[in-house]
Amino acid sequence: MRIDQNPVFRKSFIPWYDSETACIIVIILMTVVFLFGFAGISVAHENVKYQEEVWVAVLLVVMSGGVLLTTTVRLIKRYIRRSSK
Repeated sequence: MRIDQNPVFRKSFIPWYDSETACIIVIILMTVVFLFGFAGISVAHENVKYQEEVWVAVLLVVMSGGVLLTTTVRLIKRYIRRSSK
């Protein structure tokens, strides 16, 4: 549940897990996971023994990419909203 954009009595409260610092930490960690997934895909393609498990690395890349994208969009929207005030 999001808090009202124009609170009557005080500044709106942003939960700690939705703060800029937390978002930046998530972006950094998901970038590491994203690169780790690509390394896994590369290793799986080079080694015949691991080609059946390439789906794990692809899943890591897709899921971390989704989190990266949504968190980046959230921060961009926040910066645009802040600069328009």
